Amino acid sequence: MESAVFVYTTYPSIVEAEEAGRALVEQRLAACVNIIPGMISHYRWQEAVERAEEVVMLIKTRASLAQAVSTEVKVRHSYDTPAIVVLPIDSMDETYLAWVMAETAPKPAAP
Repeated sequence: MESAVFVYTTYPSIVEAEEAGRALVEQRLAACVNIIPGMISHYRWQEAVERAEEVVMLIKTRASLAQAVSTEVKVRHSYDTPAIVVLPIDSMDETYLAWVMAETAPKPAAP
């Protein structure tokens, strides 16, 4: 069976994260997204140290969809350079893995 991955990204607002997350699930690119508000980030951008309040998103998907998820995140993202990190999963409960695979499988064609 194919493996699953987490795709980690951040958003500037919960509204933007929810819109992107819902689209990923609706398009069957993700079985689930977890949106975690309240993150504070400090980073260097264009030669200045910045501080921002951000929202974390963890996207649960199959490994073969990681590139499509990354592309969709970039298309919908307001940042010029969004953080997109694909994290392999060494182990996952078999029942949960089957659910992730089922929810990210291509939708069967209508008869």
